[in-house]
Amino acid sequence: MTRLRRTATAAAALALTAAATAVFGFAGSASAHVTVNPKDATQGGYARVAFRVPNESDTASTTKLEVVLPENAPVGSVSTMPVPGWTVATEKRKVDPPIEVHGSQLTEAVSKITWTATGDAGVKPGQFQEFPVSMGPLPQVESMVFKTLQTYSDGNISRWIDEPVAGGEEPDSPAPVLTLTPASAPSASASAAPAAAAVASDDDDDEGEGTAIGLGVAGLVAGLAGLVLGGLAFARTRREPAARS
Repeated sequence: MTRLRRTATAAAALALTAAATAVFGFAGSASAHVTVNPKDATQGGYARVAFRVPNESDTASTTKLEVVLPENAPVGSVSTMPVPGWTVATEKRKVDPPIEVHGSQLTEAVSKITWTATGDAGVKPGQFQEFPVSMGPLPQVESMVFKTLQTYSDGNISRWIDEPVAGGEEPDSPAPVLTLTPASAPSASASAAPAAAAVASDDDDDEGEGTAIGLGVAGLVAGLAGLVLGGLAFARTRREPAARS
């Protein structure tokens, strides 16, 4: 039970820490920026990601989004999902050496994706829009940095092009980053599951052992009480004949 209480206390502390980080981290952020979601994928596999675009202007709408794929990490297959009210166009570039996709050697790869709003479909103040993309096989690199331009209806452009610095603070205009992990590396959630199961098993074992010990003691007490009562009854039967004689 002591271990169970320690586990519950630790879980509560972690939950409070996460909540505080979310609240104060969000409050401390100077502005929202374009991100890629989810933030991680597996090397060599295919991934469906979405570029999430919040509108930071109070008076203008976002009317264009340009996403540049990294030159050092070309991808052989890139396809987009239709977004109502938006047109999409892709640009390609030559790659050397070629990219192998399902046994074929590709000498070109998508280098840029541009979404443009039509009519009144722009991302308005206080709103955000997601632009889904499927891509793969993902390259054997640690991360992909997508430098992005966000154009507003008033002509202003937000340039999300700053690359992350290892061990440094987040840059003022960070580019969306997709982290890639080796296929053989277990995910954090997968490795945490056995550990959680082991803790639960230990707690169950402790509780089961405590219950068994309690039942054993109770049985021993009951047995001793029976012996005492039996002895008293035997002594009483011997005294009664003596008294009658």
